[in-house]
Amino acid sequence: MLTDKLLQDTLSIVEEKKGIDPILLNLEGISMVTDYFLIVTGNTTTQVKAITEKLTEKLPELGLQVLHVEGLPEAKWVLVDCGDLVLHVLTPDQREFYKLERLWGDAKVVSFSAS
Repeated sequence: MLTDKLLQDTLSIVEEKKGIDPILLNLEGISMVTDYFLIVTGNTTTQVKAITEKLTEKLPELGLQVLHVEGLPEAKWVLVDCGDLVLHVLTPDQREFYKLERLWGDAKVVSFSAS
């Protein structure tokens, strides 16, 4: 079960590694595969790898199992499958080309108000 805290903690990991323009999409009722997408950009393949490595290190500590990682070592578009949460870490050109936010345009963007 994904909680707001778990989703916020996941976003914090991405922000800690200087991920650019993270967007969290709620796909509940839209996708039969997953409930959430987190899409983030890394400036270079090195940064994409660094973000991915930090996620795969820290997510299990938060109680979120990493089921599969795809896209390494090229690191232009890395997919981290955690079941109910799928993370997409892309280089700027890949994010612009695939426009996942538009592909899932009917999904709600999840935001957390500052407390």
